[in-house]
Amino acid sequence: MRLLAVLLLPIVSYAATGSMEAERGVREMELDRAECYRVHDLQINKDDVHVYFTDGYLIFAKPVEGARMAAVFSADVEAGDGEVLVLPPDRSERRSLVMYTGSPNLDEHITQAVLLFGNDTYDDLKRQITANEFDRPQPEMGAMMADEWTTVVRNLASSFEARLLLDLLSRQQGRQNCFVAAVRGKHLGNFDLMYEPQTEEQVIVGRVASRNNMTYFDVWTSFEAGPYRNGRRPLPEQELTLKDYRIDATVEPDLQLRVVTKVKLTMTHGGECVLPFYIAPAMQVSAVTIDGRAAEVLQPESLRSNLMRNDGNELFLVVAEHPLEAGRDYELEFHHQGRVVIDAGNHVYFVGPRGSWYPNCETEFTRFDLTFRYPKELGLVTPGEVVSDTTEGEHRITRRVTQAPIRFAGFNLGIYQRTQIERDGFTIEVCANRAVESALQPKLQKPATHNEKGAAGAESPAVQPPDPTIRLEDLASRVASTMQFMTVRFGPPPLKTLEVSPIPGTFGQGFPGLLYLSTLAYLRREDEAVARLDPRRQDFFIDLLEAHETAHQWWGNVVSPESYRDNWLMEALANYTALLYLEEHDGHGVLAAALNNYRQDLLKRDPAGHTVESAGPIVLGTRLESSQSPASWNSITYGKGSWILHMLRSRMGDEQFMKMLAELRRRYEWKTVSTEQFRQLAAEFLPPHSSDPKLETFFEQWVYGTGIPILTLKYAVHGRPPAEKVTGTVSQSDVDPEFSVAVPVEIQGEGTRQVEWVRTSSSPVEFTATLKQAPAQVSLNTADVLAAVQ
Repeated sequence: MRLLAVLLLPIVSYAATGSMEAERGVREMELDRAECYRVHDLQINKDDVHVYFTDGYLIFAKPVEGARMAAVFSADVEAGDGEVLVLPPDRSERRSLVMYTGSPNLDEHITQAVLLFGNDTYDDLKRQITANEFDRPQPEMGAMMADEWTTVVRNLASSFEARLLLDLLSRQQGRQNCFVAAVRGKHLGNFDLMYEPQTEEQVIVGRVASRNNMTYFDVWTSFEAGPYRNGRRPLPEQELTLKDYRIDATVEPDLQLRVVTKVKLTMTHGGECVLPFYIAPAMQVSAVTIDGRAAEVLQPESLRSNLMRNDGNELFLVVAEHPLEAGRDYELEFHHQGRVVIDAGNHVYFVGPRGSWYPNCETEFTRFDLTFRYPKELGLVTPGEVVSDTTEGEHRITRRVTQAPIRFAGFNLGIYQRTQIERDGFTIEVCANRAVESALQPKLQKPATHNEKGAAGAESPAVQPPDPTIRLEDLASRVASTMQFMTVRFGPPPLKTLEVSPIPGTFGQGFPGLLYLSTLAYLRREDEAVARLDPRRQDFFIDLLEAHETAHQWWGNVVSPESYRDNWLMEALANYTALLYLEEHDGHGVLAAALNNYRQDLLKRDPAGHTVESAGPIVLGTRLESSQSPASWNSITYGKGSWILHMLRSRMGDEQFMKMLAELRRRYEWKTVSTEQFRQLAAEFLPPHSSDPKLETFFEQWVYGTGIPILTLKYAVHGRPPAEKVTGTVSQSDVDPEFSVAVPVEIQGEGTRQVEWVRTSSSPVEFTATLKQAPAQVSLNTADVLAAVQ
């Protein structure tokens, strides 16, 4: 918990005093034994969330700054009962709920509930208690419940502290407060439900779970509440916008990062004092000013709410001395520091929070002016054109400015060897560490041998560490070739200079003007660290990774996703366009092999018999990375996402498909795109008289639904040449009854090939073909269909 005093002010402002008292009140919240009641038939209704306290005890917490923000319900009485009811509105969310609870609707009787809320909920409950003649104060039970539950309430409140303070300190008129209930169900055990009116999806239900020493918040269901879905209530506007970042960062010799971030802020609504921001947990915000006047910082840990958000960042609050005006630009200055750079050994550095080392809210396109001071023996990569580059004492000082708007700015450090290529007006600079990190170092020598007499023989020669600079020129050439391929088809990249840098680990990232590539991408197949991988992983690091991350210059950095449900589109586009490049560069077999591997991954089954693909629709995004199936997000996002695009390509044809991608970039340049907008765009490029002209069925099955059909072909040959007949059926299994896919039946003879298209159904579908000669082979061709043949 951090609460930083306002510096250099002769007196403490009212806003600062109020926020300090509010934070202390939330941290030290306690139950009010005088406000305990035996209750009957109470209700809490938050749009689609319904909580019923049929019979039991309810105790409220003492006020914090005049607001009662917590309560505990216990059904520990004879015939005591409570109930939670949530009905997800669409099939994908009902299917998600089934995965965790076994039921498409949440209707759970509960024995206990710890509630966090705003004054509106307290007032509503108190009115119901007052109106019910059977509800009476129970101070004796209040004393017992206060002793038993106060610590639990404090723990839960601390897990949502920043969010509670945002409601408590907000001055926005008519603002709805959040509602959190941690309940114990009679059948499902402990779980959480949250109504959050400030987000795009107001209803969230799930549970904290662990697997292999990792903690997850498994989202059972999350959706837009009824009044927002139906248009009766407008979606919450973004409260503030940030633009024109000017960041001055110093990397100390011990790798501590100290930063001053200046940014312009504009408020959507006036009269607000409390401002929400996000930053990496490793960074501590020590001071903030607004137009030069000191503001207060509240940066509590808020563990559970941060875990529920699942983006790796923490919410913190800035409290202004006076209310801010709508539409006016304010200059914010943040001072923050932390250890985000880690030495992975051999002077190879790992930058942890690559996109959240400075304060942000919504990631919007804006310009960045970046100045870094760092040890002069290190090299720096960061986006933007070099404005100045000097050395002062033991520090090198580099300033860069982006010429185009970008969504976020990353950086990297190392002792680099560099190479540079100029192509068609843009520059590719690839940096390689001069050594590999400790984790990739081979053993210094092999075990000594012994002769027949047992004497130690000569030691084997030491195994030389791999050289991460050996593929430097080849890697630069491949990145430049990928850039040319994509620039011709999708237009110019966001920035004229693209820097490529290594990062320890087995992943990559494509930021505007900056790629992070795993050290493994710099090595050769024969190097031990790569050679011990299976061939597919070798292909990924040596061939696909750099093309995929290069593609993110367009998909994610020119066109961006509207919400977490649309992130799959950016990853799928990057992956599939990388495969398109490899297809042109290395032949169609590369693409075919990749798609076949993705199909196999998606069809793998867990011990319960569930396929990886069945973990949920691709639009669930990071929710797919759960305690039940930690690896599903990767396989579904990249694998199924690539298949979705490949099947669209097969429907459109190559020329129309590439035109569609070019139009996607043109239409949504520096904008966000949703899955529905992508569907509508793709439908424009279908051939005339397509059977699914709006792609509604296609998206319902492959994007919003789950299922990979297992196809079975049965056939018989009748008659004699030249009028032989092939009759047969195609059946499908492992999918919902309404699932249907068009699949080609290929009938091959000597020098002939005939194709009969069959659209599958819940029952076997018959087909007939007349031939001039007996067929040599009859088979299902799933090269362009995500299906398996039994």
